[in-house]
Amino acid sequence: MKMDSDLLHSPAVGLTEEEEADMNDWKLPLAFMKKRHSEKIEGSKALAQSWRMKDRMKTVSVALVLCLNVGVDPPDVVKTSPCARLECWIDPLSMSPQKALETIGANLQKQYENWQPRARYKQSLDPTVDEVKKLCTSLRRNAKEERVLFHYNGHGVPRPTVNGEIWVFNKNYTQYIPLSIYDLQTWMGSPSIFVYDCSNAGIIVKSFKQFALQREQELEVAAINPSHPLAQMPLPPSMKNCIQLAACEASELLPMNPDLPADLFTSCLTTPIKIALRWFCMQKSAKLVPGVTLDLIEKIPGRLNDRRTPLGELNWIFTAITDTIAWNVLPRDLFQKLFRQDLLVASLFRNFLLAERIMRSYNCTPVSSPRLPPTYMHAMWQAWDLAVDICLSQLPTIIEEGTAFRHSPFFAEQLTAFQVWLTMGVENRNPPEQLPIVLQVLLSQVHRLRALDLLGRFLDLGPWAVSLALSVGIFPYVLKLLQSSARELRPLLVFIWAKILAVDSSCQADLVKDNGHKYFLSVLADSYMPAEHRTMAVFILAVIVNSYNTGQEACLQGNLIANCLEQLSDPHPLLRQWVAICLGRIWQNFEPARWCGVRDSAHEKLYTLLSDPIPEVRCAAVFALGTFVGNSAERTDHSTTIDHNVAMMLAQLINDGSPVVRKELVVALSHLVVQYESNFCTVALQFIEEEKNYTVPSPANTAEPGSLTPVRDSPAIPRLRSVNSYTNIRAATTARNLNKSLQNLNLNEEGVPAAFSPGNLSTSSSTSSTLGSPDNDEYILSFETIDKMRRVSSYSSLNSLIGVSFNSVYTQIWRVLLHLAADPFPEVSDLAMKVLNSIAYKATMNARPQRILDSGSLTQSAPASPTSKGTHIHQAGGSPPMPSASSSSLTNEVPKPPAREQTATRPPYTPTLGGQAPHSHQFPRTRKMFDKGPEQAGEDGDEPGGHRNYISAALQTGLCDWSAKYFAQPVMKIPEEHDLESQVRMERQWRFLRNTRVRRQSRGITQRGVSRLDDQIFINRNPGVPSVVKFHPFNTCIAVADKDSICFWDWEKGERLDYFYNGNPRYTRITAMEYLNGHDCSLLLTATDDGALRIWKNFADQKNPEMVTAWQGLSDMLPTTRGQPTSSVHSAGMVVDWEQETGLLMTSGDVRVVRIWDTDREMKVQDIPTGADSCVTSLSCDSQRSLIVAGLGDGSVRVFDRRMGPNECRVMTYREHGAWVVKAHLQKETDGHIISVSVNGDVRFFEPRSPDSINVLQTVKGLTALDIHPQANLFACGSMNQFIAVYNANGDVISNIKYYDGFMGQRIGAISCLAFHPHWPHLAVGSNDYYMSIYSAEKRLR
Repeated sequence: MKMDSDLLHSPAVGLTEEEEADMNDWKLPLAFMKKRHSEKIEGSKALAQSWRMKDRMKTVSVALVLCLNVGVDPPDVVKTSPCARLECWIDPLSMSPQKALETIGANLQKQYENWQPRARYKQSLDPTVDEVKKLCTSLRRNAKEERVLFHYNGHGVPRPTVNGEIWVFNKNYTQYIPLSIYDLQTWMGSPSIFVYDCSNAGIIVKSFKQFALQREQELEVAAINPSHPLAQMPLPPSMKNCIQLAACEASELLPMNPDLPADLFTSCLTTPIKIALRWFCMQKSAKLVPGVTLDLIEKIPGRLNDRRTPLGELNWIFTAITDTIAWNVLPRDLFQKLFRQDLLVASLFRNFLLAERIMRSYNCTPVSSPRLPPTYMHAMWQAWDLAVDICLSQLPTIIEEGTAFRHSPFFAEQLTAFQVWLTMGVENRNPPEQLPIVLQVLLSQVHRLRALDLLGRFLDLGPWAVSLALSVGIFPYVLKLLQSSARELRPLLVFIWAKILAVDSSCQADLVKDNGHKYFLSVLADSYMPAEHRTMAVFILAVIVNSYNTGQEACLQGNLIANCLEQLSDPHPLLRQWVAICLGRIWQNFEPARWCGVRDSAHEKLYTLLSDPIPEVRCAAVFALGTFVGNSAERTDHSTTIDHNVAMMLAQLINDGSPVVRKELVVALSHLVVQYESNFCTVALQFIEEEKNYTVPSPANTAEPGSLTPVRDSPAIPRLRSVNSYTNIRAATTARNLNKSLQNLNLNEEGVPAAFSPGNLSTSSSTSSTLGSPDNDEYILSFETIDKMRRVSSYSSLNSLIGVSFNSVYTQIWRVLLHLAADPFPEVSDLAMKVLNSIAYKATMNARPQRILDSGSLTQSAPASPTSKGTHIHQAGGSPPMPSASSSSLTNEVPKPPAREQTATRPPYTPTLGGQAPHSHQFPRTRKMFDKGPEQAGEDGDEPGGHRNYISAALQTGLCDWSAKYFAQPVMKIPEEHDLESQVRMERQWRFLRNTRVRRQSRGITQRGVSRLDDQIFINRNPGVPSVVKFHPFNTCIAVADKDSICFWDWEKGERLDYFYNGNPRYTRITAMEYLNGHDCSLLLTATDDGALRIWKNFADQKNPEMVTAWQGLSDMLPTTRGQPTSSVHSAGMVVDWEQETGLLMTSGDVRVVRIWDTDREMKVQDIPTGADSCVTSLSCDSQRSLIVAGLGDGSVRVFDRRMGPNECRVMTYREHGAWVVKAHLQKETDGHIISVSVNGDVRFFEPRSPDSINVLQTVKGLTALDIHPQANLFACGSMNQFIAVYNANGDVISNIKYYDGFMGQRIGAISCLAFHPHWPHLAVGSNDYYMSIYSAEKRLR
């Protein structure tokens, strides 16, 4: 090659051709490696969401019981002097005892009211037992099922007893009277919360638990044995749902430090900020804050609930810190119960954490039930001390000089800590402890934007993060924020909501209830919003309308349909996809939306998306059109016409390149089939009849009946490996479709599958008398029958019984479904088989002879509407009367007159046939499928309507749920392949280094020149006759295809790696193979002579081979049209050539076009007419020059320039060969020549610009196979006459191979295929004697 052309193409001057190729490995696009190829198309497993509060509660009544007996100390406590005196911040000795008692009671009530102003408060000051009883029972009566609080201050009575009693007074205060906790439980009932502020309070908690247990046992006894005396008594209330807070352990006394209040525990629970500040001043460290005294603390300006004031800010910080400590220390369910269920309980428990911290410093341990892990040493308390310090240090100047208050940096710092956690991300670690603080910050306008941004980044980590945030309690906050009109919040809120709904779609109801959907409608309608935010908005709306009628109505009124239709042509593909899904969901089973769509010609606007370059968008459009026709309401002529139009538009996607689209297509058409079921039954019967009376011209190669290839039977051949292409490939693993596998097909003499007739169902299903309902393993229509029907329908014009005009749409859709049932991708064909069989089943059931009611009632045409109202069609479902011979009764039942369904809620169908029921109970029976003719009383015992919604309910593709997974997965994370440290990237680097090594070493050999090529380096017997061989370009693997299976060999080690079934029907064979992405993650493409293309991954390694995708590359290659050229054993079959650089696949064969597929879009991009009357036998293309060279069966070689229009793209035709062209090869260089060879052995060299050959060489006659080495300028010819000749570029024979090495020098069989390695001087040869051998250049060269 000349140097100047090197310079032209190299990215940087001075790179050698090799280095350039190695650079290009990184740039080459990869085919079929998108998510839709690598994942199963289904939604993610729904996580059980535990964040929603099952039972929100309120504390509605509060009993404040104070036993102070001011002035008289109880006998069992010796008080210090001086001693703690203050109760509710009042010194009881500063006024008369009675007045003190009342003031303290009033104060306590005020302190509680700060936390729960709406509750009913009742004070009971120095009470008797009866007063307590009366108080508790009346509060419980009023509270019903809600929570009641019982606050007990026992500073003026003896300590609680071990027997579980607390003390109150007698009427005239001469005695202390015990009050049993058991009685208190009975009066208070549950749910309740108890606060005990007295010495040895822990005793009460213990007794309480014992009594509660005793109650449970009594309840159990009474439940088991009703005659037991316990059962006769009123049942004691269960104490399960009770919470207790006690000031100290069972053996501890309350602190008596005179600097503290006497009711320290109550102060912590009800006035936390005040006591926390006092306690702060009493610590030694307070001396570091000069000028702060206890008097000064009393003067802190502000109100507790005003966050802008110093006092309010401290309170806010305190709430955030205690919430955070609890969230980080408590088990999740306990946190939910104590800190999220009830406002008052949550406040008391937050303050209880402070009580634990303060009281422990005085050797007192507060107790709670349920018990909490210790929190007094948590690191967040230091943040609290710092916040208090910063606040108090400003106090002297604020109070004396009136300077402005500087807000605390606490929240900003905590957000920074959260940000650090996010940026230093490793996946598996503890959740960030600042999460509850982020929640608090959403309340502040100052930090809100930053908090939402960080929250969004956190939710982006995946579904676990969303669940975590929901469990903290983020939901009401972000719901409330939707009422904000701030534009800058829009992108953040849309992102956050998309994340939430992707994980938990049940929030749709909350959104609609709070009018949240309006927010997203306005975002969608806002053309200034970037496309990705509108995409999220439309995703959110698609979740709101998903199977949720209220949501559909709300969004329809919000003009969602018009909004969506405007954005169908947006350049952003994900937006187009979700707009279509959203439309499909809003009119799914919702008639008003469908009519609104009709008025806006929504279906016509959706048609443009059917040819969208992105398969997922085409898919979404098919989904939307499918639900558009799948509505269950009554049909008018207008709507029927629309349905027909949509159906015919959808039918055009029958040969779409993406199986995802075709699967969606089957589902969309199944909606139509359900809608017009009677009409389809008619068509089905007609096709079944046709198929019975017509024998298909048998394709030439279905001659051997029974076995697939004679070899299969020999015991030496190991069993085929079973394959899973997400489902299963037909013959290898499923028994169902091919009547118990391909091998034992029941063939009659001509080798055609046994004909099907309704009277003689496939033997197994007629014996089991369940009519082969699609539940069983056998289908009514086997794959064979359907395949034959499909071929029949394309040969014979269907002479229909009824008027063609009515019939045409249904017949065409039936044909489309037949075609899809033979789809090369198993999931598509399985779905289509389901639909066809469901209808065939109903049609054959309905076609049984029935008593003629009145001769006038027979009409020959069925109305187009699914419910045949006025017409009396006596066949159920409007199928025309059949001659009694063909509809020989399927069962030996006496035919019954049809009966109209009395009500829609008839009991599910129960068969009288003794088999299983046709599998339909599990589906909801939402509407009548077809009316049963004239009104007629009569039981409908075996009326086939029983399996009514079989199709519609069972068929769906999971596409929408799978698409929604995108929003649940991290969007901001660098994908693995771009992460330089990732495993994926390392593996790729290793592969590219290997490629470089292969290129360099092989080039070294080929440049020295190859003088011989007959050193046999591999030989093995292949399981089938090799028909195509293909070397992997860079590893030591070679693929060998026989008629319908592929074997992989490692030619270096000489061992077999894999053998699996390709899944093509038995009358077809594999005629071409290509490695896609050979430089990286290799896939194998196989082409069969019926025009189907299949792509496989995971072959030749330890995993099971999987089908990545499959499609009909050439649709009109009916196997019967194959002409056999006289001079060659093979017909051309399908030929392909692959361009990795552009991702284009050229296909041709026994057709008159070269069809170009774009594998990135998975669609046909061009059909180039060959202009010849014979088949294409060889294709070769060069992406640099956009040229395609085709060799044809008539001996011509044609050159096409694909950049030009169909009429002028054929730029050259060479007609120098007199016979079938075996190979036409276009060299890849800038001025590369065309080399072509015909069966007569003449090799011709053409220069694409000149009309005549520039060189001719003569090789062997009777050529059957030929290959040209792209690097070494060698070509090898294989002949019928059992030898191989290898030539160099000058036409000199360098090797003649006639015998195998070893094996006593056995003669080579007739050559069936051969291929050179793209780099090494290796030649693989397959011959008709099953052997596959590889020859190489002489040893010293290698």
